Amino acid sequence: MVPFDFQLRTRIVFGQGTFDRLGQLARGLGFKRTLLVADQGIVQAGYVGDATQLLEAAGIDVLPFHGVIHSPDDASVEAGRGFAESWRADSVIGIGGGSSLDCAKAINFLLSNGGAIGDYHGYGKATRPLLPAMAVPTTAGSGSEAQSYAYIANGSPQGSIECGDPSAAARIALLDPEVTFTAPHHVTAMAGFDAIAHAVETAVTMRRTAMSDTFSHKAWRLLNEGFERVLLHPADAEARAGMQLGAHYAGMAVEQSMLGAAHACAAPLTARFAVQHGLALAILLPHVVRWNGGVVADRYAALLDSPRRRARDQDAAETLAGRLEDLAAAAGLGLKLSDSGVDGTALTDLAADAAQQWTGTFNPRPFDAAGAMEIYRAAL
Repeated sequence: MVPFDFQLRTRIVFGQGTFDRLGQLARGLGFKRTLLVADQGIVQAGYVGDATQLLEAAGIDVLPFHGVIHSPDDASVEAGRGFAESWRADSVIGIGGGSSLDCAKAINFLLSNGGAIGDYHGYGKATRPLLPAMAVPTTAGSGSEAQSYAYIANGSPQGSIECGDPSAAARIALLDPEVTFTAPHHVTAMAGFDAIAHAVETAVTMRRTAMSDTFSHKAWRLLNEGFERVLLHPADAEARAGMQLGAHYAGMAVEQSMLGAAHACAAPLTARFAVQHGLALAILLPHVVRWNGGVVADRYAALLDSPRRRARDQDAAETLAGRLEDLAAAAGLGLKLSDSGVDGTALTDLAADAAQQWTGTFNPRPFDAAGAMEIYRAAL
């Protein structure tokens, strides 16, 4: 059994209506001057205005920053630092999907430690603790609120840089299913499949532990049960709650176990062809599961809660891959790379980029450009 060192750094406050406790919780952490990071969609949904009122009612000054783009890059992080640096914030709150939460973390690196975001690629590069932070996810997707990493695009074909530090973890993750109700159908679908991919990949990586398995398996059960329900019935409060908690558990699993070949192959698709992250994972993950099946079929069986005891039992990897394809189809997500404008002439470059991805090093089957090429061809 793989040894582990586990410490829960983030307090989890979960339940309908908990958003209304934002000011009280922030004041309890000693926040006085808070940088509030959110994208324009969150502003338009009214959550930034509501958050500002709650924080100001608690005696906290608020500086809102809305220059967050989808898949935030180093330029948007620099813009956030420039916007807030002279204001001398003592805390940071991120509200939104993974883009807003990651951007908030990255800005925090620069406000507290200076330099450029690339200086913090890897883990533990910060020389001073980051400002205390809170995270309020408005989608059930990235699980960023459960992680001490920020993923920031850097304009390269490889896709992104990963910056992690123990102090980057949010002090409090505020999980209110009600704030996910306003997410458009396509956002719910993309974010939900991202969370599903986290649950599936973390369950089999080379770094998985007994602790990460606890989160991966619970996340899969919640997400597998809730994904189609929230797509068919967006106002289903129980399904929304299950998806949000499932995404958070999957994020906790990522923190312990990391990811694998599906994320390694997805990043170059976003960088080169602007394929949205959730869509790329929906196309790739079933093929990665089949590709890994000869190595970790027992782990996939355990995830499905159906340990194989007989040689004639159906192959667990194929069963799981089929279920993932059904979920993607239910969400209206394309099942082929060619549907997203990718053709065979691009595969060599894509495979070379995928082989350079950090996440691929944790895949249970040794992953390189040749392996990436097999996966891309299967998905084409």
